[in-house]
Amino acid sequence: MRELTKGPILGHVLSMALFIGISQLFQTLYFLVDLYFVSRLGSAAVAGVSAAGNVFFVALAASQMISIGVLALVAQAMGRKDDANANLFSDQALLMGVIAGAGMLALGFGFGGLWVDALTADAESAAEARAFLYGYLPSLALLFPTMALLSSLRAAGVVQPTMILQTGTVLLNVALAPVLIVGWGTGAPLGAFGAGLASSIASAVGFVALVVMYPRVQSALRVHWAALKPRWDAWRRIAFIGFSTSLEFLMMFVVFAVIYWVIRDFGAEAQAGFGIGGRIMQSIFLPAMAVAFAAAPIAGQNFGAGQHDRVRETFKAAALLGAGIMAVLTILCHIAPEAMGRPFTDDPAVLAVAGEYLKITSWNFVAAGLVMTCASFFQAMGDTRPSLFASVVRMLIFCGPALWLSSQDWMRLEHVWLLSVGSITLQCLLSLWLLLATFKRKLKPKGT
Repeated sequence: MRELTKGPILGHVLSMALFIGISQLFQTLYFLVDLYFVSRLGSAAVAGVSAAGNVFFVALAASQMISIGVLALVAQAMGRKDDANANLFSDQALLMGVIAGAGMLALGFGFGGLWVDALTADAESAAEARAFLYGYLPSLALLFPTMALLSSLRAAGVVQPTMILQTGTVLLNVALAPVLIVGWGTGAPLGAFGAGLASSIASAVGFVALVVMYPRVQSALRVHWAALKPRWDAWRRIAFIGFSTSLEFLMMFVVFAVIYWVIRDFGAEAQAGFGIGGRIMQSIFLPAMAVAFAAAPIAGQNFGAGQHDRVRETFKAAALLGAGIMAVLTILCHIAPEAMGRPFTDDPAVLAVAGEYLKITSWNFVAAGLVMTCASFFQAMGDTRPSLFASVVRMLIFCGPALWLSSQDWMRLEHVWLLSVGSITLQCLLSLWLLLATFKRKLKPKGT
């Protein structure tokens, strides 16, 4: 366990964010390498894989109910020096993850194809989407137990070993991508299905390695395999904290699905451009995400220990650092946005969409960074409902007008991007107001 209730706050944030950021960087490297090889298959493949990749948000949304719940509860238990409850919640989260992963496989193979058919612009894109999804589903199933274990370790302040493991998994994925997608060395290209299969193989190897290393990188947590039976009281507490965040991620999926739906009449080039722009934007968000992810266990341990001034200090450090990083990245996206998409396509129409998307949506980067920071503090304090409320408001403000725009003959793609900027800006302001109100309610006044 790493003691986060003592020592300089900024030092904890920077050191943990560094390792989390490196891990996310390599994860994004995989996404970009994967996108590079898929783009060699044509715009229909890019559009199909991008559309099917939205199912990832469903799995990620569901996994958050477990991972965020266990992060908050284990971090708070660690802050109280309560190893028994920390182990109870980490064990139960793992069991929940295994069961949820099995459910994901059943639902994905049963209904996933119908969903991606509805999102894609034409039959060729739909076929590519199905192929990718069926290879990718085992990776999505393993996401649940993997996130449960990783969140428990992050709550204990353990990030460097998991960064090394995740980096190795991503490098394996990167190595498999050209072999399975375009047939390097085998002469048997699997196309979009190979892209999904590469992820599934790497995820399986990574999960086995994580189980082996789990008791070796810290002394407080163990997996008690013989005692892995449901404890409904623990499940309820994990679900109560994580459910709101799970719904938030599900709403992200809804928003992306609505975007794919409203731009489908602009053709596969528009969907491909949005898919490329979205992947690039995910990589741009990495530094701010790393800061927010690092802040959650720090705030959680200090909240559990009753050191409320350190919780406030952590928020100030994380908010200023994250906003500063995103401001710099906003400027970069206005210098040469289309150039960022050139490694992934040479189609001028796709490049134009991707560049315009990045240029316009970059205006909400600072707001998005602050939203992520606020969400981490709601999680750390064990009440994610305010964050959910802000996300609901954002979804309603975006989705309703976007669907209305899709019925108007004069609609252009930039109208959708501008609507997204406005909705996230409002979400940011609402999140900040709700977090300050939560601080006032849950934290002791300074000096008491």
